[in-house]
Amino acid sequence: MTGRVEGKVALVTGGASGIGRSCAERLAAEGATVVVTDVQDDKGADTVGQITQAGGRADYHRHDVTDEAAWENVLGAVRRAHGRLDILVNNAGIGIGGSVLEMSLTDWRRQTAVNLDGVFLGVKHGVPLMRASGDGGSIINMSSVAGLKGAPTLAGYCATKGGVRLFTKAVAMECANARDGIRVNSVHPGIIETPIWLSIVDPVNPGANAPPDLDAMAALGVPMGVKGYPADIANGVLWLASDESLYVTGAELVIDGGLSVR
Repeated sequence: MTGRVEGKVALVTGGASGIGRSCAERLAAEGATVVVTDVQDDKGADTVGQITQAGGRADYHRHDVTDEAAWENVLGAVRRAHGRLDILVNNAGIGIGGSVLEMSLTDWRRQTAVNLDGVFLGVKHGVPLMRASGDGGSIINMSSVAGLKGAPTLAGYCATKGGVRLFTKAVAMECANARDGIRVNSVHPGIIETPIWLSIVDPVNPGANAPPDLDAMAALGVPMGVKGYPADIANGVLWLASDESLYVTGAELVIDGGLSVR
């Protein structure tokens, strides 16, 4: 099956690397015009270059998701260039690990600003543009298995991702009540090989002064025994973005090899 989001306009935050990049590439390969945003300009330009070289349509905007004016500017650019917004992937996120007793208030607030405030602002400013077309839309908020269960050394991260989970459900009900055709769902990746792990303390061996060994973590904690890859998440995002999931809203799509149910 091809062209599953043909003719749709998608905005992917944090689209320069990792899961965001994979989502942008997958949506473009299936026919969407993709607006990639990030603060990593070189990597963002490279993502767009790869998409266009493969025959897709994409452009890039620098975008700090914690800045409300930046959201207004980016969505204004989307309106002028494309006239509509059909898919919003609120993917931008950071991970700051370590004991809650040692985390600074500055780090707590920074992580919350990116992971939770950024999702709030995306919804606040994205929904009106989606409604303007009258065709509904799909909002996909990137949470985590850390939004479903606690993890040592990840209290702040868990708090933000748990917030994304319930915020998603509340907005899904608000849109459903408005009968605007906008579906809002969350995605919960497990142990996925992405750059975010470079800033997270190993929850299995918190005393180690190095990023966690994802293969060892997966072998120990994931029922399927292996880590996942960004493409595994992008495939789920594609389904939620497409009309194949028209009757799905307020749901949690968990993609974790069984980690959250062990």
